Amino acid sequence: MSDWKKAYRSFYYETADDPEDIVLERKLTALLVIDIQNTYLEPDNDSAEAARWKPFYDRMNNIVIPNNTKMLNWARREGIEVIFARIACQTQDGRDRSLSQKKPGFNYLLLPKDSEASQLVPELSPQGDEIVVTKTTDSALTGTNLRLILRNIGITDVIVSGIFTDQCVSSTVRSLADESFGVVVVHDACAAATMELHEKELEIINMIYCHVVGFDDLSKLLQDV
Repeated sequence: MSDWKKAYRSFYYETADDPEDIVLERKLTALLVIDIQNTYLEPDNDSAEAARWKPFYDRMNNIVIPNNTKMLNWARREGIEVIFARIACQTQDGRDRSLSQKKPGFNYLLLPKDSEASQLVPELSPQGDEIVVTKTTDSALTGTNLRLILRNIGITDVIVSGIFTDQCVSSTVRSLADESFGVVVVHDACAAATMELHEKELEIINMIYCHVVGFDDLSKLLQDV
């Protein structure tokens, strides 16, 4: 349990005491998987751009998706609520999108809700009555009724994974923290465009808005209270 307590420390927490042990209670905990959708695993037609993104695709296929698959299986076995978030607009022309998704550049996203590109990757398909929230914002709380869903179910702690660490994951984590949920981010089940962005963002949010742990730590945090 000591590694996660000392890892990903920013300037603010370099000299701080170690945090207390995290205690996650099954009935009060949800797993939230953010935006692992087909569109983000489609290499660009431009060969140079595809090569630039290759480390991201490799991390997604070799680490992030396999770890999320394991984590989903673990959560389902343990009776932890499983929730997915995805980016998708209700209209074909995307007129209902937030401003950030209409601006030109990387964040420009036109993903109608029924398009193949907007769907969750097959390996991470919801099962049974698992909840999927659809958003046109970075934060999964800001653009959906997720806050109400979590409160109605009685959730107090949220385990977060997905993409991108420095964008939708970070925005969601901050929103959850501001709403007084306990938040745990699983670093080896998340990715940013580069490892530098991924690790820097984990430093920024760790110990302020969440605690950053590894997948192998999760089973140690789950306790019967």
